[in-house]
Amino acid sequence: MIWIKAVREVSTRIEEPFELEYVWRHLHGLSKLDWINQMRLEISDEEMADLKEISLRLENHEPPQYIVGEETFSGLKFKVDPRVLIPRPETEELINLILNDNRMIGKQKVLDIGTGSGAIAVSLAKNRPDWDFVASDISSEALVVAKENAKVNSVKLSFVQSNVMDGIKGKFDIIVSNPPYISRQNKDEVDISVLGSEPDQALFADHDGLAVYEKIANQAPAQLTENGKIYLEIGYKQGAIVKSLFEAAFPDKKVEVFPDFSGKDRMICVR
Repeated sequence: MIWIKAVREVSTRIEEPFELEYVWRHLHGLSKLDWINQMRLEISDEEMADLKEISLRLENHEPPQYIVGEETFSGLKFKVDPRVLIPRPETEELINLILNDNRMIGKQKVLDIGTGSGAIAVSLAKNRPDWDFVASDISSEALVVAKENAKVNSVKLSFVQSNVMDGIKGKFDIIVSNPPYISRQNKDEVDISVLGSEPDQALFADHDGLAVYEKIANQAPAQLTENGKIYLEIGYKQGAIVKSLFEAAFPDKKVEVFPDFSGKDRMICVR
């Protein structure tokens, strides 16, 4: 059997055939052209078995990023597995907002709350090696992954296991977080591949998804420098309520809501 027939045969069982191509190409280091040329070749029994295994994993809603073990984010490679969330393109916009907002500013002390894979802290550190970074997470397993990603991407970060800012010392010029913000009441809005594979602790929060924002708003006033800024990713329905939380916590600062590339509320900036 040639490859193109084999791919058609196994792809009938999965919703997104292009994911099969994505996984195979990444696992075998193939370009798009390599993949196209391969379609005319005979497939071996071993290759067919591997193709079927990947198809079955996709059929069972395992994210392709977990199968290949990495995701590209902000131009960098990040190791990802079920210990951490897969970084999303929307979060790249948060990175860009922070970099653009502070491009003329020198050394800053930055705290990344709920760092997960380290996507935010590592990406910022790669762009601003002159800044000092502390990356925290409540999950010790997530911190293991974040440390690996910092090493692979050759950036220097400090890591702390912490529930928001519990036990974190000192003041920070920038506090950033992409926390869990999904209400369990909205669980039906979450894709089945996310629910079945990505860590609940990094997805869902109490108080209608607001619990971590409430804790940050409570703790940040004591640990933000006088001219410090806060940058948060939010759920698309949370703009108004999270804005009001931080206006109450920081009455002397301006709190703004920013949309993502699709026009939905996605970021909060306190400055």
